[in-house]
Amino acid sequence: MKRIKYLVLVLLTQFIVVCAVAQKAEIYGSVLNSRGKAFEPAVNIAIQDYRYGTTTDKKGNFSLKVPANKLLKIRFSYVSLKPVYRTIQLKPNERLHLSIILKQGLEIDTFSVTAKRHSYDGVIHVKPVQIEAIPTPNGDVISAFIKRIPGVYSNNELSAQYSVRGGNFDENLVYVNGIEIQRPLLIKSGQQEGLNFVNADMVSDIKFSAGGFSAYYGDKMASVLDVSYKEPKAFAGSVSGSLLGGSAHLEGVAMKQRLRYIMGLRYKTNQYVLKSLDTKGDYKPSFTDFQLFVAYDITDVWEFSLLGNYALNNYNIIPKTRETNFGNIFEALRFTVYFDGHEVDRFENYMGAVNLKYHNNKTQMNFTYSMYHTLETENYDIMGQYWLDVLQNDLGKDDFGKVAFNKGVGTFLHHARNSLDGWISSLQHRGQYRQWHWGVNLRHDIISDRLSEWKMIDSSGFSLPHPADNIGNRNPTYIRPKTLRLNEVIKANQEVASNRYTAYIMRDWTLKRTDSSVVFKINAGLRSNYWDFSREFLLSPRASVFIKPNFKSKRSYRIAMGLYSQPPFYREMRRRDGSINKNIKAQKSAHFVLGTDWLFDALNRPFKFTVEAYYKYMWDLIPYEMDDVRLRYFAENDAVGYATGLDFKLYGELVKNAESWLGLSIMQTQEDIKDDYYYKYYNAAGQQIKPGISLDTKVVDSTKIEPGFIPRPTDQRVVFNMLFQDYVPGYPTYKVHLNLVYATGLPFGPPTHKRYQQTRRYPAYRRVDIGFSKQLIGKDTKIKAQNPLRYLKSAWISLEVFNLLQIDNTLSYIWISDVNGSYYSIPNYLTSRQLNLRLILKF
Repeated sequence: MKRIKYLVLVLLTQFIVVCAVAQKAEIYGSVLNSRGKAFEPAVNIAIQDYRYGTTTDKKGNFSLKVPANKLLKIRFSYVSLKPVYRTIQLKPNERLHLSIILKQGLEIDTFSVTAKRHSYDGVIHVKPVQIEAIPTPNGDVISAFIKRIPGVYSNNELSAQYSVRGGNFDENLVYVNGIEIQRPLLIKSGQQEGLNFVNADMVSDIKFSAGGFSAYYGDKMASVLDVSYKEPKAFAGSVSGSLLGGSAHLEGVAMKQRLRYIMGLRYKTNQYVLKSLDTKGDYKPSFTDFQLFVAYDITDVWEFSLLGNYALNNYNIIPKTRETNFGNIFEALRFTVYFDGHEVDRFENYMGAVNLKYHNNKTQMNFTYSMYHTLETENYDIMGQYWLDVLQNDLGKDDFGKVAFNKGVGTFLHHARNSLDGWISSLQHRGQYRQWHWGVNLRHDIISDRLSEWKMIDSSGFSLPHPADNIGNRNPTYIRPKTLRLNEVIKANQEVASNRYTAYIMRDWTLKRTDSSVVFKINAGLRSNYWDFSREFLLSPRASVFIKPNFKSKRSYRIAMGLYSQPPFYREMRRRDGSINKNIKAQKSAHFVLGTDWLFDALNRPFKFTVEAYYKYMWDLIPYEMDDVRLRYFAENDAVGYATGLDFKLYGELVKNAESWLGLSIMQTQEDIKDDYYYKYYNAAGQQIKPGISLDTKVVDSTKIEPGFIPRPTDQRVVFNMLFQDYVPGYPTYKVHLNLVYATGLPFGPPTHKRYQQTRRYPAYRRVDIGFSKQLIGKDTKIKAQNPLRYLKSAWISLEVFNLLQIDNTLSYIWISDVNGSYYSIPNYLTSRQLNLRLILKF
């Protein structure tokens, strides 16, 4: 009897289930790609937690019976594309139409294939995950990475600026999502610089070329940094903080992934780092910016996007004292200054860009409008009363290392009331059809500049320079009115408006033999530029050839050449006295690049070795002086020059599963300025007359000297960089990152503004930064369901030591003078050893 009851119960249960399943509904529709085409082979359609489904037909259509009155999750999937899910619940016999578009690439765990990739085109590709652990005192890992690329030079860890293959800071192009980014004009030092425009939290891809780049980019002469921001596929974010500031970002999707957004907020203060400088005082730097990028799919082929940025950089300092020891064992000196006054700088800028994009399987077109507005003010009145003392260098004396006697006293006073208001608007179109690329751009610039600077130097009661009627003349018989002549005066009130028109056309070819024994990739293009201020029309043909001996070869070669022109921006047009040269022309150069890369295995791991040789001939150059990150142009096209060198790079896993790279650059760049001759004067004894030194100053003879080629301010002969990464064996979550730099000194000279005198050399730049990091949370970390940390994808904490070896690197010099006209150079040292603690959370 019990068995009969049990059998009846089972049969009843099965009947109920069958009846429930028998209540069916239906979904039908199509699954197509972004171009409206069906997939081959078919798209898979499955019901999650059920063992049946269907596929699309040749036209992309499908039909599938589904259980009614059930909450179902339908999965549409195709190889290499990210699946699309739809959640439904239908009534019995209900039919639902679905139109599905599959277009998002499948997202997999990020890993580096740089050493294995063999598409050598002269452009370095990198993902942010590869560089996020680089220790850097300015907090900008992207600029820190760029500075470690062979051919790139920087002797200032406080600045994000860099020079490339003999060019200066103003010769580098920076693009974000195809929008050219401008840098502030009034910033004079790295400690004022604030945040670089590129937000590393929002970046998806970084491309960098050190020269020989295509006609797609222009119009500058040195390098291109091309950054693309993310288009998110899901909700995510990050938060990071350190002693140098912090950042946060959010990204996500909405409206069935048709709307994608990412935003980032950053704050930086280098107050902690600036305390290590020789000049002590009350530093109050504050740098903040907010960025937003939004993309929306209007249709399957039209996309609208918006990029916006607001940045506010404030730099306030009340200097108090400074003490710098310098010299050598034969003459040790101490420079002591007591300050009065303060400096207040404010750099505020806005940037907005809208883009309309059309794309299908053959054609892509972008229509972009962008606007950049900068408001910059620089105000300071700083007086310094200084003592130049000689230190006791006799080891046998009790006062060894103390002041033995005073060599000079004086006062300097620096004053500025500068303001600049700049507007740059641009209307741009770029397109591509198969292998053809083209583009046009109209840009309008308006710069309003107010300059008021002067410097006064006083030595032992005498104002310098010291003509006969100058204040401080103690000749009681002199009755002419005494005047005050300042050391340097800049007064100007300028407004410059101009239009720039550019266009380019470019094509790619791929040629190979039928047996794949030789592969050629050719890129050729023509770029044009017209600037209505100078009425100068320029054409820049460019071409590059990529050669691969055979398809399986581990070696490839690249040849690139072309003409590059750089029409002046406002800074190049302005003379030292603040006036504008209305006859200024574009600087021009011809690039020749020959390179090779080689993939090989060593230590049972893959490596990539790259060598590039280059030569750049330049004409119509505008000479300039470099002081920290401020460039002072002479605003005349009166020089020719060249740059030539070799760059070597080795990339790979020196330690298994930890990427490292080494770079070595050898370079020389020089220029010859027209009509820069000078005279040497001699007395009756045949001795050269030196003011303040020679006793007999009566001129009886002279010799005309033509300096010829002299080093450019960026002539850095040898640079070695290394980024080494390692981890504790058996504990890969404990990592170490070592950053080492050695660079020979740059040229400099006395503050006479005579370029031929600027041939001395700074001491070599040597620096070691190290970072120790621990992964607190990773993909293998087990966290309880109730723990709020379960939402974190990763968490890292790191301890960074900047300038590990406590080396005093010289950035620039302060020049002081005595009443006899003799100059003394006092070094301005960069930062000393500092510690930084950093925490990074990603969710």
